[in-house]
Amino acid sequence: MPDKRLGVGFIGSGFNARFHLQAFQAVRDADVRGVWSPTKQHAEETAALARHLDLGQTNAYRSIAEMVADPEIDALWLCGRNDARIENMEEITDAVVRGKGELKGIACEKPLARNLAEAQRVAELVTQAGIAHGYLENQAFTPAVTHGRAIIWSRGAALTGRPYLARAAEEHSGPHMPWFWQGQLQGGGVLNDMMCHSALVVRHLLTKPGAPLSTVRPVQVTGHIASLKWTRPEYAKRLQQQMGKEVDYATRPSEDFASVMIEFETDDGATVLGEATTSWSFVGAGLRLSAELLGPEYSMSWNTLDSPLKLFFSREVKGKAGEDLVEKQNAEIGLMPVVASEPAAYGYEAEDRHFARVFLGCEQPELTFDDGVEVVKLLMAAYMSAEQGKTLEFPPAGLEQFVPAVARGTWRP
Repeated sequence: MPDKRLGVGFIGSGFNARFHLQAFQAVRDADVRGVWSPTKQHAEETAALARHLDLGQTNAYRSIAEMVADPEIDALWLCGRNDARIENMEEITDAVVRGKGELKGIACEKPLARNLAEAQRVAELVTQAGIAHGYLENQAFTPAVTHGRAIIWSRGAALTGRPYLARAAEEHSGPHMPWFWQGQLQGGGVLNDMMCHSALVVRHLLTKPGAPLSTVRPVQVTGHIASLKWTRPEYAKRLQQQMGKEVDYATRPSEDFASVMIEFETDDGATVLGEATTSWSFVGAGLRLSAELLGPEYSMSWNTLDSPLKLFFSREVKGKAGEDLVEKQNAEIGLMPVVASEPAAYGYEAEDRHFARVFLGCEQPELTFDDGVEVVKLLMAAYMSAEQGKTLEFPPAGLEQFVPAVARGTWRP
């Protein structure tokens, strides 16, 4: 057991940060001590929520540097916007290098950055500051993936041979906030926003527990992107009405569907495949996460909407729209699945518990910024493949300078 509890500060106060706050209720070794947001009111509201959840005496800070300087803050959870990632990391690094404060660790949400050059800069900055780091990929920590992977490898793979095909998908009807829909701010569309989950999950499933991801190396990438729903005139108009005039899919669209096929080579000489799809054009009960792992004599499958809890409301139950049953909920009547504890089911509780213990010196990190850089490499290779319309050897030439056409505002579906 650690001698001291970890004091955690949050950079960012949006939807993702609030998911982490719910998850920290299940973390025994940490308190949430601070929140910084570029909008003071949002920081104060999120700090108030943390206090309401009994996560600690949580304060709103005027700047990141002020939070770093507070001896009550031991580690930061970086959950701000993608376009602010470098700026946020530079402020952290400057404060630490100049001796304004000390940190035991930084955990960064997915994706690590908008493109490979930015991702490498983020990794360079954390190394410069000499701070331990962790890459927050919640789906690798979901109980279903964790337990299914462990059993598959210890029983099926041990007796009949390694798995050879992994599939993963994340699908919903679209993001909550306007900046996600803007390629130049977010770094792309659904591929950059959500394929970071699925691409890592397939590699994770194909990797033997306890072995590094580098034992399953990407050698070819085939990517495809499309706009299936949100560039249709009626939906582009609706999207702009909901998100504001800066979100204009008639002139600056982002992809709302993406797929990638990754061919891997393993250390034992096998060729294995990862298939991943992501969508902002999925209309169902709500967010659907799924994964499969297949081998010579076995398989596993997981789908978050296959919930053991379901509710039915008739047409007479006329309530307001909400997300009390499942994230990205699309209906309030009919037969609907309920994900009873989303922070646990989606892996937030387990990953936050893990990285708190990493920064307290109790465990070795399962994922670091270096893994985040590798994910961005795959994402950029998938975009490059989609733009060129062909399979690419990995890593393709020019990846460090590459910025997707979606992020540049020049992509036309």
